[in-house]
Amino acid sequence: MLKFGIIGFGFMGQTHAKTIETLDYAELLAVCDTNALQFKEASDPILTFLKADELLAVPEINTVIIAVPNHLHLEMVKKTAEAGKDIICEKPAAMNAAEFSEMMQITQAANVRFTIHQQRRWDKDFCIAKEIYQSQTLGKIFTVKNSLYGFNGNMHDWHIYPEFGGGMLYDWGVHLIDQMLTMLSPSRLTSVYADVQNVINKNVDDYFSIMLRFDNGVTGQVELGTYMLSEKEHWFERHWFIGGNKGSAVIDGFDPQGTITRTSELLQSVSGKVTMTPAGPTRSFGPPPEGRIISEPLPKVHVNHEMFFDNYYRFVQGEEELAVKPNQIFFLMKVLDAIRVSAETKQAVALA
Repeated sequence: MLKFGIIGFGFMGQTHAKTIETLDYAELLAVCDTNALQFKEASDPILTFLKADELLAVPEINTVIIAVPNHLHLEMVKKTAEAGKDIICEKPAAMNAAEFSEMMQITQAANVRFTIHQQRRWDKDFCIAKEIYQSQTLGKIFTVKNSLYGFNGNMHDWHIYPEFGGGMLYDWGVHLIDQMLTMLSPSRLTSVYADVQNVINKNVDDYFSIMLRFDNGVTGQVELGTYMLSEKEHWFERHWFIGGNKGSAVIDGFDPQGTITRTSELLQSVSGKVTMTPAGPTRSFGPPPEGRIISEPLPKVHVNHEMFFDNYYRFVQGEEELAVKPNQIFFLMKVLDAIRVSAETKQAVALA
């Protein structure tokens, strides 16, 4: 049985509490927050503490979820490891790769389990995209694009402060990039080029466009904007485009809609036939002839975020490998560091 304590009982801490209630192999024993008003969301008989040290002193707790603001993760990982408790830390794991490396050393020395809550590896839209990519149904893939757009430009609470690890790169970017790295594994990311901007928010990033080059020839594109407007259905949600030499796939929305699209015959070369369009003649573009474009439904997947905890529990039981491994997250943090450098220098950054 996983017996949890939660340090940091804001939005994510409370979300974890609700998830734990649904798990038959887990129990929430205690929560901790510096704001006692948060405890109104903790139901009896859950213990409540204002100090992390008090929660960590509860002997029955064997696993601690760290859900404090990003800049406090290292401090809480140290305290929790010293108390001999296993650790699930919220994303982003750390403020940079060097800090996460220290976390890895601390948890290894204390011989405690350590993972990061990258639950969006179990997003339905991502799992559909991954299934399409890994099935090779589109032939040789040349590009994968993952994007997310919003309409109000807003960020909230401590996320508006850069010194707390605020901004969209660390909020959503860490998920979008982790999904790309997971999907394209075992291909190696070789370089990044990034444009990171503050469009609406003065102090933290709220737009980024990132190009990821992999050693198998695939170019990944990750784009997020909190103020990118359209009347298109599902626009203010997730979008995937996967392009291969035997077709393309479009996946839109958190409850994914879309199709796999092909041509009725594979093109060997441009035919040379001229198509007239309102913009003039073209050989390569313009509307296709009737029957040329055919579509197929997206594959079905059955996933949910609770599967993160299912995997963690089976890992503790010795039945499965840990899905979100510290060495994967260390590389992810190195990528985020490289993105910052690229955005500042306006140059591509190679990854060793």
